[in-house]
Amino acid sequence: MTLVGRKFPNIEVNAIDELGDTFKINILEKAKAENKKVLLFWYPKDFTFVCPTELFAFQQNLSEFEKRNTIVIGASCDTAEVHFAWLNTEKDNGGIEGVTYPIVSDSNRNLASALGILDIMKEDFNEETNSVVMEGDNVTYRATYLIDEEGTVFHESINHMPLGRNVKEFLRLVDAYTHVQEKGEVCPANWEEGKQAMNADRAGVSDYLANHVN
Repeated sequence: MTLVGRKFPNIEVNAIDELGDTFKINILEKAKAENKKVLLFWYPKDFTFVCPTELFAFQQNLSEFEKRNTIVIGASCDTAEVHFAWLNTEKDNGGIEGVTYPIVSDSNRNLASALGILDIMKEDFNEETNSVVMEGDNVTYRATYLIDEEGTVFHESINHMPLGRNVKEFLRLVDAYTHVQEKGEVCPANWEEGKQAMNADRAGVSDYLANHVN
């Protein structure tokens, strides 16, 4: 079930920063307490292939998110210790040295399970061993959540494992949502900052289509 229009789950999780300090974080409460938007992106595993390209892409655009009053947080189900090892591995060796935003360590999968983003294909009960056997790595897909200052999700998306994200699109979405918040207008297809938005009524759409659609 989609979370768009709903509050982000009120769940506390472990996280780590680039200095190796571990701490507890509640993303819902952080957005509200700091009066900031949050971009939370999940990736499958540390020390893999597409994942470091995404973490660096978000790092390279970190200042742009900060200009937009938006906190960037990465997340996976790896332990904080594995995160720290990856943070201390040079990029020439596949590491993410230089990433400065916090990374959630949801090793007990409490938050990922609540979000429904784990790649569990199938679960079967094995009567012989009296245990549940699952298919899948039990790691997350490439899920992304944009959360507003009240803790409400205004965007969510999920990519399959091989598909890296376009970070610029999330900047566009933050711009669009901020425009809606501040101007009360709605943002049409392919809207970007500086382009015309429109009033959410018949006259507004008629005017927009007459001037922008051939």
